[in-house]
Amino acid sequence: MTASEKITVWLAQVRSSGRAVVYARLVIAATGTIALVVPAIQPWDQLDLVPILGVPLLLTTVVLPDSFAGLMFLLVVAIGWLIRAPATLTAGVAITAVALVVLHLATAFTAQLPSYARLTPKSLRRWWLPTTIAAVLAPTTALATALIHHANLPGSLAITTTATLLTATTIWLTTTQSPNHD
Repeated sequence: MTASEKITVWLAQVRSSGRAVVYARLVIAATGTIALVVPAIQPWDQLDLVPILGVPLLLTTVVLPDSFAGLMFLLVVAIGWLIRAPATLTAGVAITAVALVVLHLATAFTAQLPSYARLTPKSLRRWWLPTTIAAVLAPTTALATALIHHANLPGSLAITTTATLLTATTIWLTTTQSPNHD
């Protein structure tokens, strides 16, 4: 298949896209933009490489959600945090964390569907629970971590690690539920 034929097929699939797939791709684009813009407007100096790599990776993720670009986007933003972000919890860090979690879940949802898929509300039920849990637990864990860090409790690293593992386990268990489960 030539490049022009591939583009023609892709454009035909885009034209026949269902609303749920389009909305999921819009969520990917919006949360990815938030994950790039919020750290960029913070007072700490973000690496210049983050937006340079992040923008094309985000665009690729929106167009091809089942590609490796989504993981690379998450890594670029996370590494940008680790290198330059302050150690204290700020609203910008929490907003970016929630944006990345929702981006991850929207990408996982969109990657499993062909672009022409038509979905019913019943088929979306499987994704509402993990998305809600992730959006609530990510900032809650970050807030609890900040409170423990400032309290100077012995073993705070173990507590923080345990909370993060429990959050990840909860999200994993809710996403692996049976699709027939009502």
